[in-house]
Amino acid sequence: MQQILVVDDEIGIRELLSEILRDEGYAVKLAENASQAREQRSRARPDLVLLDIWMPDTDGISLLKEWAAGGQLTMPVVMMSGHGTIDTAVEATRIGAYDFLEKPIALAKLLATVDRALRRGERAAQPALSLATLGRAPVIAELKRRLERVRNLRTPVLLVAEPGAGAELCARFLHRENTPWLAPENASALAEAPLELATQAREGTLFLHEVADLTRLEQKGLLLLIGKLDRYNVRVICASAAPLAERVAAGSFDARLFGAISGVTLTVPPLREHREDIAELASAMLARAVEAKEVPPRQFGAAALAALREQDWPANLVQLESVVKSLALTAPGEQIALDDVNGAFSTRAAVAAGDLPLDLPLREARDAFERVYFEHHIARESGNMSRVAERVGLERTHLYRKLKQLGIKLAKKSDE
Repeated sequence: MQQILVVDDEIGIRELLSEILRDEGYAVKLAENASQAREQRSRARPDLVLLDIWMPDTDGISLLKEWAAGGQLTMPVVMMSGHGTIDTAVEATRIGAYDFLEKPIALAKLLATVDRALRRGERAAQPALSLATLGRAPVIAELKRRLERVRNLRTPVLLVAEPGAGAELCARFLHRENTPWLAPENASALAEAPLELATQAREGTLFLHEVADLTRLEQKGLLLLIGKLDRYNVRVICASAAPLAERVAAGSFDARLFGAISGVTLTVPPLREHREDIAELASAMLARAVEAKEVPPRQFGAAALAALREQDWPANLVQLESVVKSLALTAPGEQIALDDVNGAFSTRAAVAAGDLPLDLPLREARDAFERVYFEHHIARESGNMSRVAERVGLERTHLYRKLKQLGIKLAKKSDE
C-alpha cells in the first residue's frame, strides 16, 4: 500500500485529506508542522508528501530546501497553499517539488495530481546530486547566482570544470523541465549527423561532456548545429576541463566554435575550493545510499567527516561518492570512524604511489588496486564510460559489473 505524508498546520485540512486519501486506498501519515514532518521522514521514506507552504515553525519551502540539501528529497513532493503565487510555485519546482496545488483543492485535481506524482515516483531512479545539494560555500552561492541569471536565456553556455566537479549538475539546473535532455557519451554523431542530435534534443538541451576532446570533424558538426539552433530551439551546454583558449592558440580547436560556445562562460569550483561543504555532501551521499539499500545503515563520526574534508579530491564529487560508498561497505561498525577513513586513504595512497598493499589478503589487495585503477581512469575520462571501457580493455557490461562489485558509484548520466 502506497504511503502519503500530509503536512499541514490546519487540523481540518489534515483530516479532510486523510479521509479522502484513505477512501482511495492509500495509507496516510499526518504531521501538523515541520518538526513532525522531519520525524516522520526520518523513520521511513513516504511514497508522496503533500506539504503546506505556510506553517508556524518552518515554512514548507524551507523544509523542501532542507530535504534537498540533506539528500532526503527522494520522493515526490506536492506543495499546497491558499496564498500561492506563481513565483512561489516556480521556486518550489526549482528546488525539486513535483507540483503545486492551490487551496481550496478540488477533489478531482487532488486525486489526479496524487496519481501522477506517485507514478512519477515509481519510475524515478534514486536521484543523483543536484545543484541544490552541491553546497552552501560562498563560491557555490556565487555559482548559483550566475546560473540563475542565465537560466532563461537560450544562448550556448560553456562550463569550465575539472572532472567530477559538477558540470552536469549545473547543466541540468539550466535545463527546462519536461523537455528533452540529450547527453551523448559518444560525440561521433556530431561528425556523422549533427542535425539528428538537434532533432532529438528539439525544444530541450544538448549537453556535451568534454568539448576539448572533439575531433576536427566533430567540431565542424557542432558549429553547424549551433548555426541552426533557432530552428530547433535547442540549448547547447558544453563542459571542458581543458583550457580551450590554449587549444585555439595551438591550432587544435576551432576559433569560430570557441567564439560560438563561450559567450556565456561559467567556472564550476572544484571540491577543494569549497571544503566546508564536504561533510554535508558526504552525509547526504551516505543517506541516499543507505535509503537505496546499496549499503548497510551507517553514519559518519565527526572525526571521520573532518578527515574527509582535509583530502584534496582530484576527481571531485565522483571520487567523494565512491569513497563514501566504499567506507559504508567496509566499515566494521554502524559509525564510520576516523580509523576507517585513514585506512582507506593510506591504502589508496600506497597503491597510487606504486607501493602495493602486500600485507593484505589477496582478494582485499586486488580490490584495493582495482578500485584505485578504475577511479583513475573514470576521472581521466571525465566519467565517459565508452572511453573508459576502451582504455581499460573491457566490454561495457563487464565494466559496469566490475564497478558495482568494487562499490564504485558513477555520476548519473542520461541520454533521454
